[in-house]
Amino acid sequence: MKDDKHSPEVNPPAPIVSSEHLTSPDSWPLSEFEYGMIIAHNAFSRWMIRCMNAAGYADFSPLDVLVLHNVNHRNRSKRLIDICFVLHVEDQHTVNYSLKKLVKGELVEREKHGKEVFFSSTEQGKEACERYREIRESCLTSAYRSLDKEGSEVSQAAALLRLMSGLYDQASRAASSL
Repeated sequence: MKDDKHSPEVNPPAPIVSSEHLTSPDSWPLSEFEYGMIIAHNAFSRWMIRCMNAAGYADFSPLDVLVLHNVNHRNRSKRLIDICFVLHVEDQHTVNYSLKKLVKGELVEREKHGKEVFFSSTEQGKEACERYREIRESCLTSAYRSLDKEGSEVSQAAALLRLMSGLYDQASRAASSL
């Protein structure tokens, strides 16, 4: 409608990035994506801490919360290496520290089978996960349902995040060899 003298010309929104000095003319979308990941990561981390606190469990980091939910997932015992693999955490010692905190907090228990150590949720850990789910349902899921979005859009965004994580993994391997 540029020919219509009565309609204002609409400019596309300027890209929002956190580190303009890292961009090149053809990489603005990547920088916008990275900024989106930064703020989403921080918001998600803050959410996990506050939700866990509301569930009655303070002093847990976002990684602690992720580890608890992963250990509780499908009610199966898991090894440290499996938890790290699923959560895509390279530094096993950070997950091991979270597991120690969760064992000390009586949310997770450890059991040796031969040389392997398996972790599973205690009853208290299962209750903590259920309370977290209830708070998530009341504070987050109810708001999500009110959005005018198709579930497929969120699924597509999740697929894009997984795809981009592969690119970042490949780039990190390349950077390690420099």
